Amino acid sequence: MRIKSFPLHLFVGLALIAFFWFASWTHLGVFGEYAFFPLWLGYILTVDALVVMRKGTSLLLRAPREFLALFAISAPVWWIFEFHNYFLLNWHYLGSHDPSFWEMLIVGTLDFSTVMPAVFETRELIGTFGFVERWHNRARINFTPRHAWVAMYVAVFLFAGVLFLPRYFFPFTWIWLFLFVDALNFLRGRASLLEQATRGDWRNIITLAMAGIVCGFFWEMWNIFALPKWYYTVPFVNFAHIFEMPLLGYGGYVPFAWELYAMYHFVKGVGQRLLTVE
Repeated sequence: MRIKSFPLHLFVGLALIAFFWFASWTHLGVFGEYAFFPLWLGYILTVDALVVMRKGTSLLLRAPREFLALFAISAPVWWIFEFHNYFLLNWHYLGSHDPSFWEMLIVGTLDFSTVMPAVFETRELIGTFGFVERWHNRARINFTPRHAWVAMYVAVFLFAGVLFLPRYFFPFTWIWLFLFVDALNFLRGRASLLEQATRGDWRNIITLAMAGIVCGFFWEMWNIFALPKWYYTVPFVNFAHIFEMPLLGYGGYVPFAWELYAMYHFVKGVGQRLLTVE
C-alpha cells in the first residue's frame, strides 16, 4: 500500500507523546502528574495520522463528530469497571497525594475518555493491513435470538458472581458486559460482533482483540514509572508480570475491546432512537 504524505496531526501526536512520556516517567511536576490524558491524546492522534497515511482517510477526518463521541462515551463505560473494582479490589491507584472526590472524578473522567478512541483507532490501523481480509469469510456460528437470550441470562449470573463472589468470578468482569450488551444489540438489529460471526465475518472480532492487546501493552508500559500509577492484586494469577500486569491479565484486554465495541453501538443505537422519536 502506498504511503500518503504526512498529516499535520502526526507531528502534534508525536510531540505530545514525547513530552508527556518524559514528564510522566521523570515526575515533572504538574506535567507529570496529569500526563495521562495528553499522552494518550498524542497516541490517538498519531495512530489516526498513520491510518490517513495508509488509506487516505481516518476516523478523525471522515467522521469528526463520531471521533469526539468516542471520548464522551468512553469515560462512563470505564466508570462501570471502577464500580466493579469496588468489590474486586483487583487494581489500586498510587499517587503523590490523596485526591479529593471532585479531583478524582474530574481527572479520572478526563483520563478515562481516551480509552475507547485509543482502542478504536488502533483497530482501524490494524484493519489497513491485508491479512485482515482473510477473516472476511470464515466459519459461521449458529447464533439465534434464543441463544441471545441465553447469553444475556448467563451474563446476569456472571455479573452477580462478580459482585458477591469476586475472588472466584473476577475474570468475568471482562466478559459479562460483552455477552449482555452484544446479545442485546443482536436482538435489536444494531451492530453486533455475534451477528457478524453468524455471517462468517470475523474481521472486527480479530482487529478489536489485537487492538486491545496493543493498547494494553502501552497502558501498562507507560504506567510502570508514572506517578500517579496503578498496581494489581489479583487472586491466583498474580505472577509472571509484564510491567505491573500479570501475564495472564493481558488476556482480559481482548474481551474488554469487544465490550467497548458493544457499548459504543448500544449507546449509538439508543441515541439514534431517541433522536427519531416524535
